[in-house]
Amino acid sequence: MLTRQTFSLVTGICLSVLIASGLTGCQSEGSNTADSTATTNAPKTESAPAVKTDASTPAPDPSRIPASKIADAATILARPQVPVLCYHQIRDWRSSDSKTAKDYIIPTAAFKEQMQMLADSGYHTILPDQLYAYLTTGAPLPTKPIMLTFDDGDLDQYETAVPILEKHGFKGAFFIMTVAIGRRGKQPYMDKAQIKDLSDRGHAIGAHTWDHHNVKKYQGDDWKTQVEEPKAKLESITGKPVRYFAYPFGLWNKQALPEIQKRGYVAAFSLADKRDDQMPLYTIRRIIAGGQWKAKTMYRNMIQSFD
Repeated sequence: MLTRQTFSLVTGICLSVLIASGLTGCQSEGSNTADSTATTNAPKTESAPAVKTDASTPAPDPSRIPASKIADAATILARPQVPVLCYHQIRDWRSSDSKTAKDYIIPTAAFKEQMQMLADSGYHTILPDQLYAYLTTGAPLPTKPIMLTFDDGDLDQYETAVPILEKHGFKGAFFIMTVAIGRRGKQPYMDKAQIKDLSDRGHAIGAHTWDHHNVKKYQGDDWKTQVEEPKAKLESITGKPVRYFAYPFGLWNKQALPEIQKRGYVAAFSLADKRDDQMPLYTIRRIIAGGQWKAKTMYRNMIQSFD
């Protein structure tokens, strides 16, 4: 069983390595985000039902949806998947950034180009509550729905990405690694006031563990330290329920899913792996938007991954 002191030591080492390499460490092990066509085993599906709504349209409170109205796993899996993109750092590359680091760092101009492409293509951002209502009850979504997610809580997401999002009327879901809240240095992170401001402006705040520890390795008090306490901390900052969780590295196992559920989360986000056949709400797929992708490559890979 790992103690908080052990976690603190591990965290310091891990964050030092991540900052030195220019990475935030959320990429899935073995993933490749080079400028090429993504391949997945996701089934081809028809378009999701649509109405004229967007991320500003209130979604049903998940806690108020009766259990009798929530679809079974097979029904959820049969619904067309909504594209979900995952971002990390939004900043220009540095000379010290490795090729691997550049796969997960989106230069500002490239991020602007991607958001402009989505806006010009008629996409509407949705937030996790809307996705949950759609998956569980079949609630309608806007035409061409998409979810934009941001992992770790890097300061450049707040300072650089959010103004670009809001220029297009877009909203995002931000999954915060709570150990780094307010941390400054070569790779700075959002502080409490900035996280609350995001929430107050209509963006969603979710949990991304305390220190990015791999969920597949949890034992003993890890569940409290990594899953329960970050939820409570973020709720104290935003004054709102935190219902959604993103797995570090996108990694999960079957044993983790009920543990996440019983700690008050209604859904969780992985990366490109296929969804669990019994608990698909806790393995919602995302793809990392590759830092070296051009906008047209990102669009092609997104379409192919979620088609």
